[in-house]
Amino acid sequence: MSDPFALDKRLARRSFEQAAATYDAAAVLQDESCRGMLARLEYIKVDPALVLDAGSGTGNAIPGLLARYPRARVVAVDLALAMARRSAGRLPWWKRLLDGRAARVAAVCGDMERLPFATGSAGLVWSNLALQWMTEPQRAFGEMHRVLAPGGLLLFSSFGPDTLKELRAAFQGVDRHTHVHRFIDMHDVGDMLIAGGFADPVMDMEAVTLTYAGVRELMHDLKAIGARNMARGRRAGMSGRALLDGVAKNYETFRREGRLPATFEVIYGHAWKPQPRVSPTGHPVIDIRPR
Repeated sequence: MSDPFALDKRLARRSFEQAAATYDAAAVLQDESCRGMLARLEYIKVDPALVLDAGSGTGNAIPGLLARYPRARVVAVDLALAMARRSAGRLPWWKRLLDGRAARVAAVCGDMERLPFATGSAGLVWSNLALQWMTEPQRAFGEMHRVLAPGGLLLFSSFGPDTLKELRAAFQGVDRHTHVHRFIDMHDVGDMLIAGGFADPVMDMEAVTLTYAGVRELMHDLKAIGARNMARGRRAGMSGRALLDGVAKNYETFRREGRLPATFEVIYGHAWKPQPRVSPTGHPVIDIRPR
């Protein structure tokens, strides 16, 4: 039996393509987590020549990354071509004219689970709130490990299981379909990093609550950033008025001080691609384990 929570990648690509024009106005949380990740870089010593922004969206991280690493080239990669194109034009024209930063920015339409970059080519892989849209997160971690040079850094954010817990509860009982994605626990993400060959993973989490006048306003914002229901167990076709009215009624039990909360569990993490182990004679050390 297929997993009803499994992601439909073709639908994900189409959804983010359609959201490229509305993304920036609604990406409040994505901008906040971007600032949080940039702040974490203040305490990490790394000087990359090439930074990959994996799952770049419209490129909100690009100005901060260029400022942080003035000698680095930043390449944005996104599954949606329209998002990648917006990343390429993220800098205002006058900045491109005055300081030449545009020459250090490129954008590629590509899949994080099959990164179109050479092995060992990047000093830093940055990924802000994109891993939750992978069909196989472990494979994405493996690809990010592959493209990193030894000693390179992976810095990322993602959503944890409490994300949209109110909306998930409001959908309970209205039908038998999947309406809210399943998000990966922080400890499981840490296990994936270790399994993928990363070293010294550091994880932390914060709960962010946005508030809305009504549930339809929340759904409008989710649609504007492309975060639609992309699970294979979703309802075929559009939801009916009766279903949406039922969800809105259920959500009302969470109303506090005239507003409806929407919780997002934001996971932050970083880990390193270790340097290869060598023997005293300078030969590589290879672990051989019995089956």
